[in-house]
Amino acid sequence: MKNLLKRWNDTSLVLRILCGLILGVILGLAAPQATPVALLGDLFVGALKAVAPILVLFLVMTALSRHQEGQKTNMSRVIVLYLLGTFIDGCVAVVTSFLFPVTLELTAAQEQTAAPGGIGEVLHTLLMNLVANPVDALVNANYIGILAWAVLLGVALRKADPGTKRALENIADAVSQVVRWVISCAPFGVMGLVFNSISQLGVESLLSYGKLILLLVGTMVFVALVVNPLIAFVFLRRNPYPLVLKCLWRSGLTAFFTRSSAANIPVNLKLCEELGLDEDTYAVSIPLGSTINMGGASITISILALAAAHTLGIQVDIFTAIILCVLSAVSACGASGVAGGSLLLVPLACSLFGISNDVAMQVVGVGFIVGVIQDSCETAINSSTDVLYTAVAELSQRREKK
Repeated sequence: MKNLLKRWNDTSLVLRILCGLILGVILGLAAPQATPVALLGDLFVGALKAVAPILVLFLVMTALSRHQEGQKTNMSRVIVLYLLGTFIDGCVAVVTSFLFPVTLELTAAQEQTAAPGGIGEVLHTLLMNLVANPVDALVNANYIGILAWAVLLGVALRKADPGTKRALENIADAVSQVVRWVISCAPFGVMGLVFNSISQLGVESLLSYGKLILLLVGTMVFVALVVNPLIAFVFLRRNPYPLVLKCLWRSGLTAFFTRSSAANIPVNLKLCEELGLDEDTYAVSIPLGSTINMGGASITISILALAAAHTLGIQVDIFTAIILCVLSAVSACGASGVAGGSLLLVPLACSLFGISNDVAMQVVGVGFIVGVIQDSCETAINSSTDVLYTAVAELSQRREKK
């Protein structure tokens, strides 16, 4: 048994996840009533949701507490790349939506969760989340609030004695290890999630939304393989594809299955370490990116909002499309770092075209149906670019110094 477990652990996690994916599809088609299999997926997602907020809090707090005044980082450049990438991704989504317009069958069940009614409400919610009670922020996975408290506590702890800082580092390491244990169970979790999707929705139901899925996934693939390499090339002035593909393979693939940027933080930290990046930068930029670097969310918001407009026969002019690019980027930065965090921001973008909330929430319902694929691809884009932009910021600075 020990030898079997050792061989299992020595096998690539990606290969194990692919095995779980295949088993999930087979069981979903052959034995759709096998509910214990679906429980594995629920347990996996529940474990990720439980540990990710604590991970973000301690990682950011620890990284800032050990940062010494006068120590140089590349955070300003990383943040610029995060915001620039999110805006450009929204622009690309608007262009592809005009080139390949998609209409929807708005018969999906309406989601009962309240969606934001305007940009003012979004900004108000964002500011209130910043000052939320820290315990409440942890309980409700309010990543904006968690990040704010982590930054404040981390800065305040800079003058703490070395023993306190070591204790924080030990706690952060322990939480990271717990997340690694949870992610090592990903093959079983993926098997349960895929089984649940196939047994409940069936392959046919997913294919009925094929055009929307193709537009969403196609846009994200274009961003991953064309747009992001172009951004990297502008800063690095060299072939960006080895770095881009490594980030997609090592970070994007695991994020595709975990469907949580926050839960994928340990994978990204390990990859940054292997790339030889400055720990003072990536220890902060990676947790920060899981909260505000949401290019995939910007794509989802833009495409679903324009799909609703096309369905209702609403003519969208260029000026309104530009506003949508900005709105989707700002909204995406407030999206949660967990699965499905961008969908409830779709009604906000729909309001730009005068679409009623009732219709907009039906679009959200469609989003949840295609979310099996959409959210996985979205998270893969978000998480892989956390590492990519962190690496590009540091490597470009090194190039400038030569």
